[in-house]
Amino acid sequence: MARPKSEDKRNAILAAAAEVVAEQGLGAPTARIAKLAGVAEGTLFTYFDNKDELLNQLYLDIKAELREVMMTTYPKQASVRDRAQHVWNKFVDWGVAQPQKRRAMAQLSVSERLSDCTRATGMQSFADINTMIQASVASGALRDQPPAFVSAIMAAMAETTMDFIAREPGDADRYRKAGFEAFWHAIAQN
Repeated sequence: MARPKSEDKRNAILAAAAEVVAEQGLGAPTARIAKLAGVAEGTLFTYFDNKDELLNQLYLDIKAELREVMMTTYPKQASVRDRAQHVWNKFVDWGVAQPQKRRAMAQLSVSERLSDCTRATGMQSFADINTMIQASVASGALRDQPPAFVSAIMAAMAETTMDFIAREPGDADRYRKAGFEAFWHAIAQN
């Protein structure tokens, strides 16, 4: 009889995958991931059928964590601007606190190894946030652009903000606010 799978081992594999992908890219060997997770390479394939499944699950795991962070204390009744700023601040703070997951997500997001189903599932988990962003864009300069493009602009501006905060943590509030203002002016009518 097969042993039951351990959630701790699965989580260790995903954490190791995030670290290795962030450092070595998507071509990193599964042996390196397994070693860092403290499991045999065969054990890795007990939890994930193949590397693509591991990468797809890693993407969904990071997306779920990010969504949870963004939606914690989400001010549903606040103005669109205040909700957008909440999401921005949570995203930036998460990215600064989780640089390896942030780098892994950046690589996974542009990877052809992610399935269409995985991408769709990742986007569905952000439906509330995407609706709010679309509401803020409705009368702005980007109103005729696809939501994925607007999200990519937000991500690029947030990445720049995170990079500056990482370099100059003492100015974190200044960069977080300036980054949001730049993003808000890019998407909303003034």
